[in-house]
Amino acid sequence: MNSVRIAMWSGPRCISTAMMRSFENRNDTFVIDEPFYAYYLNKFGAKHPMRDKIINKYECKSENIISYLTGQVPGQKDIWYQKHMAHHVPLEMDISWIKQVANCFLIRNPKEVILSFQKQFPIKNVEQLGYKQLYKLFNFHVEHLGFIPPIIDSQDVLDHSRDVLTKLCDKVNIPFSDNMLSWPAGGRDSDGIWGKFWYKNVEQSTGFQRYNSVDIKLPNHLEDFYKECLPIYEELHSNRILA
Repeated sequence: MNSVRIAMWSGPRCISTAMMRSFENRNDTFVIDEPFYAYYLNKFGAKHPMRDKIINKYECKSENIISYLTGQVPGQKDIWYQKHMAHHVPLEMDISWIKQVANCFLIRNPKEVILSFQKQFPIKNVEQLGYKQLYKLFNFHVEHLGFIPPIIDSQDVLDHSRDVLTKLCDKVNIPFSDNMLSWPAGGRDSDGIWGKFWYKNVEQSTGFQRYNSVDIKLPNHLEDFYKECLPIYEELHSNRILA
C-alpha cells in the first residue's frame, strides 16, 4: 500500500481524540495530535491552559508545520493520521497544501459542541467553534480537487462504529481493521501535553461509547452562534457517509 496522509478536520468537542485513538490502534498508522495548536496559541494569544509550555515545546511556524505534514510518513508506517482542529487554521491562511493530503471531516451538531465547549471556555466569537474554517476547507477541497471529501458525523460513529469506519477506510483507500473499534485505556506518548487538561474522559475509554442525546436549551447569549453554525453543519451533514 502506498503511503496515505489522512488529515482529519474537526471542530472542538467532536470525539476527535477518540478517533485518533482508533487509528493509532492500527498496526500500520502513525498519529499526530493537533500540529497547529502552538501556532494558533502564539498567533492569537488565546489564554488556554499550559499556553506557554505548548508554545515552547511545539513548532509555531506554519510553513515548517506544513512542510512536515506533507513530508515523509514517520515511523516507517503506511498511514499518517493527522488530527486537526479547524479553528487552529485561520480563515486567511493559504490552505493550498491540503491538496497533498487525504482530507476528511468529523462533524457534530453545533448545539452539542457549544454546550460542551462553553463549560471549558467562554465563547466570544464564532471562529472558536471551527465551522467557518471547516466550510472554507470543504469548499476549497471541492473546488480544487473536484470531489466531496469523506465526512463523518460524531453521532454516526458512536452508534455505528464498524459500518462508518469501514466506509471511511474505503473512501481513503486503506483496509478497515478491527483494531479501530477498541483500544487500551490510558494516555499516549503521542498525546499533546495539553491532554492532561482535555483528555480525561478519553483516557478512561476503551472504545466508542454509545451516543447520548443532549436536550438542554442553549443560553440566550449563545443562540446567535448556533444559528450561524447550523447551516454549515446541515450542508456538511447532508453529504456525510451513511451507516
